[in-house]
Amino acid sequence: MKYKAVYPGTFDPVTLGHVDIARRAARLFDELVVAVADNPEKKTLFTVKERVGLLRESLSGIEHISITSFDGLTARFARSMDAVAIIRGLRAISDFEFEFQMAMMNRKIEPGIEAVYLMPKDKYSYISSSLVKDIAKRGGGISCFVPPAVEEALKKKFST
Repeated sequence: MKYKAVYPGTFDPVTLGHVDIARRAARLFDELVVAVADNPEKKTLFTVKERVGLLRESLSGIEHISITSFDGLTARFARSMDAVAIIRGLRAISDFEFEFQMAMMNRKIEPGIEAVYLMPKDKYSYISSSLVKDIAKRGGGISCFVPPAVEEALKKKFST
C-alpha cells in the first residue's frame, strides 16, 4: 500500500518555510500532493494559477510531489485524493489553537485521515506569507524568505 499525504495551503506566496515542510513531508510519504486552496473569500495577491506555478518552480526537483489546486473542504479533498494524512506546519504556539480546531473538524468530516504536524527548521520558524508581502511591498529584501521565482514575482506585483 502506498501512503499519500496532502499539504494544503493558500501559499500566497510560497515561502522557504513551506518548501522546507514540503521537502520533509515528501520523505515521510510515498506521495505528497501540495494543494493550493482556492477560497474566494480570502483576498490573495496571486491568482490560484500563479500560486500553482510558483509552487511548481519552487518545488521542482523534489521527488514524489505533485501540485494542484482545490476548493471546498480540505478533508473531503484529501479523501478524494486517497490520502491518509493532511500535513500542516506549526511555527509557534500561537498556530496550535487554530490547527487543533481544524484537525478536530477534519477528523469529524473524514475520520480516517490523520493530521500530521511538522515544524519548520529554526531559520524558517518566523516566516509568514503575510510578513513577506508586507516587506516586499515596502521595498525590503526578501531573498532570505522566499525562493527566487517568488522574489521576482513579488517585485513585479509591487512595481506597478
